[in-house]
Amino acid sequence: MSTYAFPPGGHPDKNNSPVGTAVFTQAYAVIPAETQRDIVTSFLPGWSGTRAWILARPLSGFAETFAQYALELAPEGGSNDPEPDKDAQAILFMAKGTAHLTIGATVHVLTPGSYAYIPSGAQWTLFNRDDVPCGVHWIRKRYVQGDGLTLPEPVVTHEADVKAVPMPDTNGEWATQRFVDPLDLRHDCHVNLVNFLPGARIPFAETHVMEHGLYVLQGTAEYLLNTDWVSVGPGDFMWLRAFCPQACIATGTEPFRYLLYKDVNRHVPL
Repeated sequence: MSTYAFPPGGHPDKNNSPVGTAVFTQAYAVIPAETQRDIVTSFLPGWSGTRAWILARPLSGFAETFAQYALELAPEGGSNDPEPDKDAQAILFMAKGTAHLTIGATVHVLTPGSYAYIPSGAQWTLFNRDDVPCGVHWIRKRYVQGDGLTLPEPVVTHEADVKAVPMPDTNGEWATQRFVDPLDLRHDCHVNLVNFLPGARIPFAETHVMEHGLYVLQGTAEYLLNTDWVSVGPGDFMWLRAFCPQACIATGTEPFRYLLYKDVNRHVPL
């Protein structure tokens, strides 16, 4: 059964040691679930009954293309005007509870595992109409127009309806669920689900121009970040600048899965 991690909130025991696995380097950062507590949340203009863990933001000289939030909406919480930047597109991934997403005049009910792509300039709202809190991952990115390309349409789907495509010669042990067509050049970023069976691995150090945000939804792994091996598990967030080497070995007895952001399909600015 799929599970979708989300920040735990609350506060740790006052006797806990502050020594942990959080780290920020010139090439990557790890923000463990254990640090995603009540005291580090933000409240946003235009949102009611909502708090946000802001896990990534554009940083000059680091990862510069995206912001990543985890939003918790209390019952009846949400926003009629969620995005302050008219050039920003949004990707939502539902982790817990249910939410009502309206894009234009169309209402969608999001449940755990739901995905939504909202193009820049679209009118949209998001509310929790249930009687328990809900949680959603929100990636924001300014859209980069490509010559001769139009804006993508909105996409609302569920991971259960998206086939996992295995990597070559892996016997299905490493597979990716892509919510939009990777050959559709209108999209300048992708947010995918990456899946590893226990013991599966990335068998080389990926080193590439794409920036990454990786939120671990399920399972555990040893993850290579630059020259360091880091143990990660549900709720841990990894934030990678361009060209940071990465690889992983899935550990434990359940699948290792993460929500992956990457920027794609555009020339680099000079």
